[in-house]
Formats: sequence, C-alpha cells, structure tokens
Amino acid sequence: MARKLQSSGGLHAVCVAIAMSCCATVSAAPVVDAPKKPKAPPAALTKDHADADLDKFCGLAAPAAQEARIAWQMRQLNELDAKLKDRMAEIDKAATAARDWVSRREAMRKKATDEVVAIVAKMQPEPAAAQLAELDDTLAASILGKLKPGTAGAILGEMEAPRASKLTWILSGGSPSAETP
Repeated sequence: MARKLQSSGGLHAVCVAIAMSCCATVSAAPVVDAPKKPKAPPAALTKDHADADLDKFCGLAAPAAQEARIAWQMRQLNELDAKLKDRMAEIDKAATAARDWVSRREAMRKKATDEVVAIVAKMQPEPAAAQLAELDDTLAASILGKLKPGTAGAILGEMEAPRASKLTWILSGGSPSAETP
C-alpha cells in the first residue's frame, strides 16, 4: 500500500510529515505529576512495523486530503466561472453597442447616399463627373447605379476613359480592387 500511495503525487511524503509532527507534539508534551519510575528501554521498532503504521495513517488521512483537494479545485473553478461570466457580459455589452453603432451608421449612410443620388441626378453631366471622379470607387459606382441609365451614361461619358471603365466594371459586379479587363 505504501508503494501505491507513493505513486499518488507525493501523498506518502505528506503523510510522513504529518506523522512526524504528531510524534513531535506528543513527545514534547510535559508530563505533570508523573511518578518517576525507571523506564524500560523502548522496544526497538522495526522498519516494517513503522511502515505499517505509516501506511495505516496515510490510508486514514488520504480520503480527507482528497476531499480537501477537490474542495479547493471546486472553489477555483467557481471563481473562474464567475470571471468568465463577467467577461461574457462585458463582451455582450460591447457587441450590442457595436450593433447599434453599425445600424445607425448604415441608416445615416443610406440616407446620405439617397440624398447624394438626388443631388447628382439634378446636376449637369460635366460637374457631376468631376465630383464623382473625386469619390471612392465603390461609393461612386453605387451612386451611378442608383441613377437613371441615361443620367449615369451621360456622367460616365464626361469622365476620363480609365475611370469610367473602372466604375462600369464595378457596376457590372466586378471587384473594386480587381483590374479592369
């Protein structure tokens, strides 16, 4: 049994330390009013006898030590669980705030884009082409896509050919970062 306990994570060493401290405490206790008798020499304890007592002590102490370790691990798990729940709540708050911000931004962008489309639709093709030439490719293509085909064609006709070609490519479903064919 001693070998079995030795392999279980040093539990045997803990039992030995506890047994030694118990023996030291018992031997250090003063005896009051004890008659002085000549003491017989103590019977020599054999190593097997000491190991048997130690095995018995460790066998009795092992379940309590195991329960204490499990209780400590449960406390640690509960603390980590609480921290995880707090962090999840923070992440949920941040995600909700981000979704709100994105929805407000999209609503503002849609409104602004609709207003810009209405403005560009009323402009003459030459100034509208100059304005759209300064915008981002994707934004300029989305504005052109919302215009009536005749108005969009007139504006594209006033642009430089490479720019008009790129915007037409994007309007046809091509990638804004891809090279035009």
